[in-house]
Order: sequence, then C-alpha cells, then structure tokens
Amino acid sequence: MIVGTRGSKLARVQTDLFVSVFRERHPDVPVEIKTVATTGDRVRDRPLSSLGGLGTFTKELDQQIVAGNIDVAVNSLKDMPVKLTPGVTMVAVLPRGPVEDVVVPSVLLDDLPPGAVVGTSSVRRRALVLSRRKDLVLRELRGNVPTRLRKVGEREYDAIVVARAGLERLGYEGEYLILDPSEFVPAAGQGVIAAVCGEGSRWEPLLRSLDDRTTRIEAEAERHILKELGGGCSVPIGVYAKVNGESLKIMGVVLSEDGSRAARASETIPIDRLPAGLESISAKLRRGLEAVS
Repeated sequence: MIVGTRGSKLARVQTDLFVSVFRERHPDVPVEIKTVATTGDRVRDRPLSSLGGLGTFTKELDQQIVAGNIDVAVNSLKDMPVKLTPGVTMVAVLPRGPVEDVVVPSVLLDDLPPGAVVGTSSVRRRALVLSRRKDLVLRELRGNVPTRLRKVGEREYDAIVVARAGLERLGYEGEYLILDPSEFVPAAGQGVIAAVCGEGSRWEPLLRSLDDRTTRIEAEAERHILKELGGGCSVPIGVYAKVNGESLKIMGVVLSEDGSRAARASETIPIDRLPAGLESISAKLRRGLEAVS
C-alpha cells in the first residue's frame, strides 16, 4: 500500500503516526510512503486564501489517488475542503489531538503592547485576534511550523498564533499560551488526522478499521456546519464539536474579516439526531454570517 504525504516535517510526522497505527492493526501489509509536492508547499509568498482556499494542501494528493499513483493520503482534516475530489472518500480519522490554538511565546493577547505584530496565515485567527485587540498589527505568516517558530524567535513577529496539535506532534518544548476554544473557536477538523483513499479501493476495509467513532462524529458535525455556511479558509468561521456521552456540544462563530462584527451560537444535540439536529445551529450561524458580511 502506497501512502502519500506532503513533504513538510509536520505532514511526515502525522503520516508516520498514521502508518504506525495501521501497521499495529495490519502488520502483514507492506507500506511505502511517497512524498507529493503541493501548491501550498511550493508557493509560500502569497496568502492561502489567494491560492484557492481549503484544498491548497490536499488536491494534488487527491489527484495522485485518482491517477493510481498512491493508494491513500494522510492530511490534517482542517486543510481538507468539505467537498472532496470526485472518486475520493475520507476513509478514517484517528483519535483527535488537541483542538486549541496557541500563542507563541506564552503571552496574553491583552498584554501585548499597542501596535504589536502578530503573525497568522488563517483569516479565522486574524479576525478572532482583531475582535479582541483592534490595535494589533496582523501580518501574514507562511511556511512550515519550524519556520514560523524561527520567525517569532528572530523577532520578525511579537507573537504568532498556531495550532497546538502541530506543536505537540513536532515535540516543541518552548512555552505557549493555550487559547480557550469556547472563545477562540478552532477551525472545523482542527487536531484531526484524516486518511482518504479512492472509492471502492481494495484497501478501504483495512483503512476503515482505524476509524475512531468519537472523532468521526465530531468531525462530520463540524464539516456539516462548514458546508452549510459555504465556508473555506477565505471566510472567518470557527466550528468546534465535542462528544459528551450520547450528546454533542457544538459551537460556532462567524466574523467579519476585520473582526469588528461577530455572531456566535452553541447547542447540545443528541447524537442519534445527527445530522438533522444540526439545522438549528446552522440556521443561526447563516443568519450571523449575513449580518457580519
């Protein structure tokens, strides 16, 4: 089985994690890892939203699956568009990692001096920061996670906002401030490692054995909301779902690009009412999106 991955250090770490889990479950299946260059990796001097939004890091991997050059691709779920490439299916999600965003170095946003430069590549993070501190300067931050950390270490930025999951998976030992996900709502699928393969692939039954039920419920709910809102990384939207017993607590936020207007909604829904039970919160957030646009 050939597993495709991006070439960044984090992508390789996440792919290695997936392959390790697969080998534990299916030790007799030989696995080869193949690196695929993506648009998001090659073009680092432009905002992600200008490169096509969600899918910038994943569409070439999907194309390799459809072409038969690889059998499965491993992605950060938050990078995957809600409408997958025809012929490709999300076959498994691993147990979810940390969902929160963090500030590096460890500093409260409220404690940054006026005019401090904060780096992020996410329109959602940008809008959320500006909703708290309009006097901060938000600057585009591209590059892989080690590059971003180097830039803040060299004082190109006073602080950067990144995903906690990426730092932990890379073994980052520096200090950082964890942002409350009920306030600083994460991106849909944040913290989730997902595998996709071709529909009807001979590997599909083996891959589905790795699927984590709780993470799947949370991820599908978040992506359902994102789809209903027509969102990608060009729209400031945060969605976070958490399974608690037989219920799902879900919250969302939509913002204007400058963070000056925001609408929030949250609900608790019985799992056996999904996905129909998501219509109410979807409607609230759609109205909110209209109000802040």
